[in-house]
Amino acid sequence: MKKIAIIGSGATAIYLLKHLMDNTNILKNHLEEIAIFEKDDILGMGMPYNPNTTDLYNLSNIASEELPELIITFVDWLKMQTQKTLDDLGIGNQVINKSEVYNRLALGRYLQTQYQGIFERLIDQGINVKEYPKSEVIDVDYVSKTEKVTLKIANGNAYDYDKVVISTGHMWTEKDDVKSGNYASPWPIQKILPKNGHLHNFKIGTLGASLSAFDVVSSLSRRHGEFKTDKNGRMTFHPFEGAENFSIAMHAANGWLPNLQYEQEEPMREIYRHMTRGKIFEILDNRGHLRINTYFNEVCRPALIKAFKKDKMKDMVEKLGNETYSMAEFIKDMTSKHEYKNAFEGMRYEMKEAKASVENKKPIHWKEVIDDLMYALNFHAELMPAEDHLCFHKKIMPFLMNVIAAMPLPSGNLMLALYDAKKLEIVAGYASVSENKKKGITTIDVKDGEAIYPIDYKMFIHCGGQKPLNIDNFPFETLVKKGIVRQARVKFCEEDEAKKMLKTDKKDLIFKQKNEYYYATGGIDIDASYRVIGENNKPNNSIHDITFTHTNGARPYSYGLQACSATSLILVQAWVKSLEKNVEIVGDIEEVSEIYELTPEL
Repeated sequence: MKKIAIIGSGATAIYLLKHLMDNTNILKNHLEEIAIFEKDDILGMGMPYNPNTTDLYNLSNIASEELPELIITFVDWLKMQTQKTLDDLGIGNQVINKSEVYNRLALGRYLQTQYQGIFERLIDQGINVKEYPKSEVIDVDYVSKTEKVTLKIANGNAYDYDKVVISTGHMWTEKDDVKSGNYASPWPIQKILPKNGHLHNFKIGTLGASLSAFDVVSSLSRRHGEFKTDKNGRMTFHPFEGAENFSIAMHAANGWLPNLQYEQEEPMREIYRHMTRGKIFEILDNRGHLRINTYFNEVCRPALIKAFKKDKMKDMVEKLGNETYSMAEFIKDMTSKHEYKNAFEGMRYEMKEAKASVENKKPIHWKEVIDDLMYALNFHAELMPAEDHLCFHKKIMPFLMNVIAAMPLPSGNLMLALYDAKKLEIVAGYASVSENKKKGITTIDVKDGEAIYPIDYKMFIHCGGQKPLNIDNFPFETLVKKGIVRQARVKFCEEDEAKKMLKTDKKDLIFKQKNEYYYATGGIDIDASYRVIGENNKPNNSIHDITFTHTNGARPYSYGLQACSATSLILVQAWVKSLEKNVEIVGDIEEVSEIYELTPEL
């Protein structure tokens, strides 16, 4: 392992470099060069925090205390800045503390300075680190005879490495249809903002009411009006002249808005906080599968009972104390507490609890615990059979995204101000782009129950985030053609279940191989050390992929920047373990989970 290349220089790559830096006492004897390839001219930020992509009005959606530490903490870095820098970053005289949520540009500037500091420290420790800005890697090749990996750059250059880590971040493969106002994503945010003084004096639609949709709402509303706060702290919105007809409609299947930010007792997730490694492998069935219902009963139930006792929610303690009370019933009960006939009035009601939680440092333990438990499940997902992956995506993920996902309180106040001004609404029902084309218009078909009705928009923005990547869209086609990467898959427990799925809309994701039925989860296949797995069913020792949008079929529940740190730490610790023992890098979950157990940060 003499020469390593990292494709991408965003948050995951930064944490990878940090963990390499922390282990140079071992790695420096095996590592001669680290090369960092970045298609942008700015290194050390990543798409969500880059000024070319986002703006001052997009919050980072994560409190500072939830950020894994780099050289120094985000809060300490902010406290070191001049007033001019804070003003330039849109922070001004805002109180700086670890519970606050700051905008993405500020977080991006912090990440970049930490990247630069880590870069310098690696060089000081004898590692040759090279940067290649504006060097988009357009293809990757692997020669099994030499075990070398070749990176092919858009400018025609090519470079060979012993090991490559793919960390490319977000990739939007679908194209905007600007003429009809249909945008495949909000990014870069500048493309949807008004230009040359021409305001969007019409209703705009978004697909989704996610945190990305709130970025759209925040950026557009501030270009079309002014927010004022009275002496009682109530925020109101006042449209600019010429923007009287500006408004936004968010389309969400259930008509829900996410929960609001809440105080946490332990803001950093841990894999084995509520269980031991031994417990996980103890509860596997006789086929070696981790079943979701077993996980709920044996791990989640006792942890949630403790949490609800702390939250003084006796009804939930009693329900969970009944062994017949199922995970499906739990999801239904906790979802119903967040269901309102009017989602905005529900948010107004929940704002009181959320504000009290944050301002009075009063944790909401059950939310924190369920998040921990799903984070832990994510890192053991290869143990789940296809039946449970399908269940996870259909039932658990919508629950997590709507009930656990936490909107910062400032975003909630802004949303309510727009709602009160009749400038923001939520449209329930399944929305899809109509095949009926109109000049300069995107028509959305909304299915609400049995009824289907159309809505026309001059601008419609898809804010649903990225779905698991299709193998055909993997950015490095030579690896696909040679079978060095393959689509992620999990095996069915029961053949009858697979055959049932062949009669549903999931049928194209079910396939049979060597008399076994599999479900294609999306993205590419990796082992527990993030080595890519090829068509020969073997991991590749020279290529690792830690890009969430590539691996979220195999790792379905990431947790933002904390997952960036954890994922890269697992990879580095696996390298270190293999070098110390002079053995091949481990990739089996039972072995890699020993790293989880021995590493407190995980």
